[in-house]
Amino acid sequence: MRVLVGADIGGTKVAIRVAAPDGTVRADVELPSTGWEAAPVRHAARWLLDRVRTVLPAGDEVAALGVGAQGCDTQEHCAHLGAALEALAVPASVVNDAALLVPAAGLEQGIGVIAGTGSIAVGTGADGTVLFAGGWGWVLGDEGSAPAIVREAAKAALAAHDMGLPDDGLLSALLAHYGVADAPGLARAVNDSPTPATWGPAAPAVFAAAAAGSSLAAEVVDVAAAELASLVYRLRARGATGRTVVAAGGVVLAQPLLADGLRSHLAAAQPDLTLRLLEVPPVAGAVALAKSRLTAP
Repeated sequence: MRVLVGADIGGTKVAIRVAAPDGTVRADVELPSTGWEAAPVRHAARWLLDRVRTVLPAGDEVAALGVGAQGCDTQEHCAHLGAALEALAVPASVVNDAALLVPAAGLEQGIGVIAGTGSIAVGTGADGTVLFAGGWGWVLGDEGSAPAIVREAAKAALAAHDMGLPDDGLLSALLAHYGVADAPGLARAVNDSPTPATWGPAAPAVFAAAAAGSSLAAEVVDVAAAELASLVYRLRARGATGRTVVAAGGVVLAQPLLADGLRSHLAAAQPDLTLRLLEVPPVAGAVALAKSRLTAP
């Protein structure tokens, strides 16, 4: 059977969905995204097709492939990766992974925001130009992502400790997560291995501290929500169309405090916008891209 294949490549996993032309799902698989790099594009194309082949039902043939990929942060890069896939005889349409959210929600216009391992916002101008905001990596930004929230929480907790303030619950939450006894131990724990894999998993501890009454943790979360909203404002200032913001990603979907904060900041600054949390896997948007590629002239 000639099938449509969608792939959503994120920081920790790649979701691949195989669907019949009538929309029936024939395979739905998640694999680790270990080894994924969006460049060079020829290597990225082979990496992806190797994984598609492992999940493709016997006898199926890829009629078209839709891809949302972390690291494809410009329209040119997406086009180059699409061309690399086409060179391997697979008709393909490639976007940034955040650009999957709007079609996954069944919308033609809107702004997608991802807050998970990283953060980025993607919209489309009236002329069809794809617009990006954020996505600079957690060292430079990625506000609202798990690693960035922990980065800011650690800075706030350590600064309060230096000022001689009593722990309001944030420092102890981070100490417990990292299994260390004091503030110097926390500083060593996070700095000895300054990677998203070290920082990101501590994000639930920050949210738990906020829920337990830590004003420092609550402020960190609120600032993260404001920064995510700021990504949307930047895109609208550049002409992004649509009045729905579709949000997804492990942090914003799992933590109502962040989602509620994002909704509040959007409502206060641009009340014509509506926030929708994505209720289906983003890979559904990749399948929609594949269908559009198949029917494109």
